Amino acid sequence: MNDLLHRARDIRLAIFDVDGVLTDGKLYFLVDGSEFKTFNTLDGHGIKMLINSGVRTAIISGRKTPVVERRAQNLGIQHLYQGREDKLVVLDELLAELGLDYSEVAYLGDDLPDLPVIRRVGLGMAVASADAFVRQHAHGVTSARGGEGAAREFCELIMRAQGTLAAAQSAYL
Repeated sequence: MNDLLHRARDIRLAIFDVDGVLTDGKLYFLVDGSEFKTFNTLDGHGIKMLINSGVRTAIISGRKTPVVERRAQNLGIQHLYQGREDKLVVLDELLAELGLDYSEVAYLGDDLPDLPVIRRVGLGMAVASADAFVRQHAHGVTSARGGEGAAREFCELIMRAQGTLAAAQSAYL
């Protein structure tokens, strides 16, 4: 945990995958071909707290769906990239735009397309339900599964390392 806290101290941008991270990884299709996803409210509030603490946020997803755009807007996620298979290319574009270094980025993923980013950033984590190979190569693994509080745990780790978690929590007292 000390290594994770050390890595999380200088994070200025937190990036999330969607399927299997912000959701349980299941794809739900209706008869008409439309798609829906379920999101965890604890994860959502964790992301809002992280944004309020001054950390920028982004989503990079290989799939493209209107429900993810709506969720990102509802949470105030500043940067949304959908339908992008090469997540490392997106990361490089985003870092150039924001003037950030890899060491200032945290990423939470679950599957092989996430692995190049997980290995490149300052804090690359996997959810508990991630592919075993991805978990093996991540800096850390959440105790929660994707879509079941893993993003909240990730956000709180960053805020704890930066000394902003207690203030975020006490705002509700």
